[in-house]
Amino acid sequence: MSLNSFISTSRKIMRGDAGVDGDAQRIAQLTWLLFLKVYDAKEADWEFHNPAYESIIPEQLRWRSWAPDRKDGRSKTGEELLTFLNTELFPALKSLPITASTPLSQSVVRAVFEDSNQYMKDGILIRQLVNLIDEIDFEDYADRHAFGEIYETLLKELQSAGSSGEYYTPRAVTDFMIEMINPKLGETVADFAAGTAGFLTSTLKHLDEQVESVEDREAYRSSVYGIEKKPMPYLLGVTNLLLHDVDQPQFIHGNSLERNVRDFKDSEKFDVVTMNPPYGGTEQESVKANFPQAFRSSETADLFIALITYRLKRNGRAGVVLPDGFLFGNDGAKLALKERLVKEFNLHTIIRLPGSVFSPYTSIATNLLFFDNIGATKETWYYRVDLPEGYKAFSKTRPMLREHLDDAAEWWADRREIEDADGNPKAQRFTAEHLIEGGYNLDLCGFPQATTVVLSPEETIAEYKAKRAELDAQIDAKIAQIEALLAVTE
Repeated sequence: MSLNSFISTSRKIMRGDAGVDGDAQRIAQLTWLLFLKVYDAKEADWEFHNPAYESIIPEQLRWRSWAPDRKDGRSKTGEELLTFLNTELFPALKSLPITASTPLSQSVVRAVFEDSNQYMKDGILIRQLVNLIDEIDFEDYADRHAFGEIYETLLKELQSAGSSGEYYTPRAVTDFMIEMINPKLGETVADFAAGTAGFLTSTLKHLDEQVESVEDREAYRSSVYGIEKKPMPYLLGVTNLLLHDVDQPQFIHGNSLERNVRDFKDSEKFDVVTMNPPYGGTEQESVKANFPQAFRSSETADLFIALITYRLKRNGRAGVVLPDGFLFGNDGAKLALKERLVKEFNLHTIIRLPGSVFSPYTSIATNLLFFDNIGATKETWYYRVDLPEGYKAFSKTRPMLREHLDDAAEWWADRREIEDADGNPKAQRFTAEHLIEGGYNLDLCGFPQATTVVLSPEETIAEYKAKRAELDAQIDAKIAQIEALLAVTE
């Protein structure tokens, strides 16, 4: 099955259905069907290795029982199939019995379907879509490879639904960050806003090269941990981990920020944290109350940075994607967080990325911050990634590739200060004292050229919300100071 054929055919089928409105719903519809197909293939593997295996899904609801069209006239289609999905399959999978002893490999089914929806209204078109997916044969190497490509394409297309700063990280960036952090088998790696599990699967690809024994394979399967708040990325993320042979994915559907950071035990901390936190969003006051007063921000990304500092093990390593606003922001929470990173952690590297890395979904400039929990910062290195020769910007048709970060990787291994052809700093070292004396303005070694960026209406709104949130935080901090002074004088 060719990739282009699958994508175009599935789109054509769903566009003919009145119940599916827009790409986001088409992807959601396709992903729960793909999940059931993948899960059924995994169950076949588990049954082969364990004859006593029992599925959590009732037999008549398993993919193998209702999805294959055996051309005998008995396969469900039309109104019968539609009724089956809406009144039997979905209600049952949403309410599967789960106990404390239910394995993650089984409880994940209910977690996936609790917030999933069956949008299609035409049972004949559903049958066509099910048949298309069922043609994928996991016993055939070419089909498995094609399925991986199909899945990667879905993840990329999901970016078009990005809003409120929620953009899915290009594979070139996740792979580069994991290579630089270099997780080892036996270490635990976490992403607290995991989306479709891009960082986690890059980690698994990196760890797979280290597997040499059965024990290593078990360590591989238990190495990654993720949390994702939104249902569709969660569904995609779980499926992604299953595809990477993580049979019991430690992938939680929830909000990482809804627990008081002071309550985390050492056993709940991680050797490595890599993530691209959502930015431009806001959280309820009850969520902000889970953080010390100094870190209570109206910017979601700030709260995630604070969370990382509480969940990173001693000697642990972190890599985070953050917008420019964090580097130059001077509201109370941002300053407090940057002071914490410099004085209590080792903020050793900041990689400046071109503003078009996430194009066409946003032109907001981003940076890669790397820090360790080994003590205070002594020096911070900056490296600027310029656009490749012949590029005016990255785009959907010309995205950033891993090879575009080769120079950065080479520099990482042999750090030195570099000037570009015009004498502007491309790589530069700053002492911690310089950062402190500069008021924790981390907006250094940036892009010299002046650019005019035309934002879409959605990006303009997201940027406005981020700036408004920063102003709100500054106002809140001033009010708190005034209230404190009034309390003293009273």
